[in-house]
Amino acid sequence: MRIAQIAPLCESCPPQMYGGTERVVSWLTEELVKMGHEVTLYASGDSLTSARLVAGSRRALRLDETVQDFYAHHMVLMNKVLRDADDFDVLHFHTDYLHFPTFANGTHPIVTTMHGRQDLPDLAPVYREFAGTPLVSISDDQRRPVSFASWTKTIYHGLPKNLLPFGTGEGGYLAFVGRTSPEKGLDRAIEIARKAGIKLKIAAKVDKADKAYFHEVIEPLIDGGEVEFVGEINEVQKRDFLGHARALLFPIRWPEPFGLVMIEAMSCGTPVLAFRCGSVPEVMEDGLTGFIVDSMDEAHDAVPRLLALDRRAVRERFEQRFTSERMARDYVALYETLMHRPALPTRSTIEESLGTGDVQASVGLAAIHAAAVRA
Repeated sequence: MRIAQIAPLCESCPPQMYGGTERVVSWLTEELVKMGHEVTLYASGDSLTSARLVAGSRRALRLDETVQDFYAHHMVLMNKVLRDADDFDVLHFHTDYLHFPTFANGTHPIVTTMHGRQDLPDLAPVYREFAGTPLVSISDDQRRPVSFASWTKTIYHGLPKNLLPFGTGEGGYLAFVGRTSPEKGLDRAIEIARKAGIKLKIAAKVDKADKAYFHEVIEPLIDGGEVEFVGEINEVQKRDFLGHARALLFPIRWPEPFGLVMIEAMSCGTPVLAFRCGSVPEVMEDGLTGFIVDSMDEAHDAVPRLLALDRRAVRERFEQRFTSERMARDYVALYETLMHRPALPTRSTIEESLGTGDVQASVGLAAIHAAAVRA
C-alpha cells in the first residue's frame, strides 16, 4: 500500500524533546514501513525516518528562531502533498483541519487523526462545513463534544514494544512528565508527593503561554530537594526517568484526548495515579495499571496501594493494548476500508443533480457526504 503520513512541522519526527503528535506519527510511520508498505513522510527536514522523507520546512519550526509564521510553512507543506496526491492509495493527515479546504472534496482517499481537544466551541462550525471528512479519534471521550462529526473509528496510540523497557522503580521517587500548564495539575502532583513523604521529580516543558503560571505558582514550590525540576527530557532520558520511578502522577484537570505519558509509564511497568478526566478511564485499568481518583483526598489515600501494584502486570497490559504494532494494524484496516469506499460526491456534482439554485443543495451536500463516509 502506498501511504502518505502528513505531520505538523512544529516538531521533528520523532521530536528531539517534547512533542506527542509528532512522536506518534513517527512510531506509526516506522511500523508501517516494517510491515512492508511504501510510506512517504511529510515532515520537517530534520526528521529521521526509514520512510521517504519530503521536507515541508528546513527544521522543526519550534527550534528555528528565524520562523515567525508557522502557517506559512504549513501552506507550503500542503501544496507539496497536493502535488503528489495521485501517487498514494491513502493520505493520512495529522494536521488538525488545515488541509480540509484542499482535500475534503473526496477526490483522494484521506483520513485525519485529531490529536487535540475537541471541546472548543470554534470547532463545531468547521466539522459542519466539512461534513463527510473522515476523522479518527484517539479516545471515545475525545469525540464527545462534537459527536456529530464524521468519526470513522477510535484508534488508541501505541509505542514500540521495546522503546521504553521494563524498569524496577529503584529510584524511589514519584514522577511527573508533561507541560507546566494549569490543566496538567503539576501543583496537585507536588501536594500529593509531599503528603506521601516521597520525592517528586518533574520532567516538564515550560511553554511561552505557561511561563507566568510557572514562575508565580510552580517555581516557589520547587525546593531542589524533595521537589526537583529536571526540565524537558528526550526519549533516551525518559527510559530511566520513568523506569526508575515508583509511580507516575497524572493529576489532570482537563479533557485529556489520550495522555501518551500514561502508556509510556506502563511500558516501564510504572503504575499511574490519574484523575478521572477525558480519556483516563479508557487508558487506565483501575487497580491493575494504576488508580483513578476523583479528588485530592482519594489521591492521598491511593498512594500506598499504588506503590504495591505488580509492575510486571502493568507491563503485560501495555504489551496487550498499547504497542505501535497494534496501532499500525488498526490503521491499515481503516486504510483498506477507505480505499474500497466509493469516492465521495463533490459539491459540483451534488449541486448539478439537485439544481444549482436548489435551496437544499448545501444541506444535501452535508447529508450525502456524512452518509457516504459512514457507509
